Amino acid sequence: MGSDPQYAKYPLLPLAQHIFTLTNPSAPKAIQQTSLKSLQDAISEHKMAPLYRYLAHPVEGILNATGEASSKPTPAPLGRKPSAAGMVASKHSIPKIDLPWDDAVYEKLKKENDEELEGFKREEEEAAEKAGETEVQAARGKRAEFWARVGDKDRAIAAYEEVFEKTGVLGTKIDLVLAIIRMGLFYGDKLLVKKHVDRAKALVESGGDWDRRNRLKAYQGLYLLMVRSYALAAPLLLDSLSTFTSYELCTYSSLVVYSVLAGSVSLKRVDFKSKVVDAPEIKAILGDGEDKLLALSGALSAGPGADEEMKDISSATPSTAKTAVNLTNLGSDQPEAEAAVDFSPLAQLVGSLYTGSYRSFFGALAAVEVNFLTQDRYLYEHRGWFVREMRLRAYQQLLQSYRVVGLESMANDFGVSVDFLDRDLAKFIAAERIPCTIDRVTGKGIIETNRPDDKNKQYNDVVRQGDQLITKLQKYGQAVRLRGSERA
Repeated sequence: MGSDPQYAKYPLLPLAQHIFTLTNPSAPKAIQQTSLKSLQDAISEHKMAPLYRYLAHPVEGILNATGEASSKPTPAPLGRKPSAAGMVASKHSIPKIDLPWDDAVYEKLKKENDEELEGFKREEEEAAEKAGETEVQAARGKRAEFWARVGDKDRAIAAYEEVFEKTGVLGTKIDLVLAIIRMGLFYGDKLLVKKHVDRAKALVESGGDWDRRNRLKAYQGLYLLMVRSYALAAPLLLDSLSTFTSYELCTYSSLVVYSVLAGSVSLKRVDFKSKVVDAPEIKAILGDGEDKLLALSGALSAGPGADEEMKDISSATPSTAKTAVNLTNLGSDQPEAEAAVDFSPLAQLVGSLYTGSYRSFFGALAAVEVNFLTQDRYLYEHRGWFVREMRLRAYQQLLQSYRVVGLESMANDFGVSVDFLDRDLAKFIAAERIPCTIDRVTGKGIIETNRPDDKNKQYNDVVRQGDQLITKLQKYGQAVRLRGSERA
């Protein structure tokens, strides 16, 4: 059995979402005001002087291009303004945020930080004189958590690394690396996250316990989601649903959203049925009526009956379809309770895609974009790609069943105009994502699929790969002859 997770409380990742919301033009004003208050309260409660400076400083701050100093003027510091690309919704233009700079507030917070650091220093010195290495390590760990709590990325990572070097316990080493990953997630530093996800994987493979292996799955899945590797993220996130304990990373409802979106866009139809549509953990959130009760009680499972016909979720009554669910605070140490989430657009997206209700699917996809993709800091950057890939998936699913389809008939099925469908399909056909042709010249408006059989496809692949190999060999031969003539 492994020890309980350590260093799991800080940084407070919900604050990063609040910062994103403040800069998100798609966020409702009421939500932005709530996020601003939560951010201000957290800065005051946790004495986050470094984060306050990083965000609100008149010269260095990423949110306030022109701040209002309430006391003495602040001199311009040397160096470049810190990058805000990983924390804000727009990399190019950051809107004016009502987070004014106050020198008196900053100095007060900084003074309290200095006093707390002095206390850690005394504790470490006393431990070195009167106690053993365990107590010294505990004092170092407190200092590392302090820097993570107040939002100083560089000092927190350096302190975590110092503790890492001095400890020999594998479980503690893994917890320290996971803490560094969360610092990278807080500031949107993808390179830092990738480096330490790989580091954590190596540590876990060297003998990590079951709990930390499961926790790492969620970390890996979230990182892959950030870099748009949805196909790799989906199995990790879906596997994490039944054993999720990484509440320091995200809430359970967020994990459900990430899992469903990743699975919907990347899984084959059979896997989509068993792992998303019929998964009991997802039905407990997205299901309606009896299905939800059975999933919550544990009586429902995606076993032998996974291939049975699924009810059309989109046909649920409004009272059940719009039920707001909140199962997210189980085991959570986050400082604030999460508002109930309306999962009905997500449920309708899953149900309509699987049952082929394409008109409902397009409406659900638009609602998912508005309610989830544009509001979440991990999904926002890839929202356009996701919507495009989901449209492609729906087109492929319908065209796979027919040799010839009328353009007007298909447009009616999707609830869009013929011109829009023509333009949209043309992009995918040109990119060789859909094997079909559209005939609008004769006025018939026919879509004809031209899927090659397996043998022809294999033959064409061999010919293409052979041509590429011959070209490379010719270039290699020319290079060798040139070098030979130079030697002669």
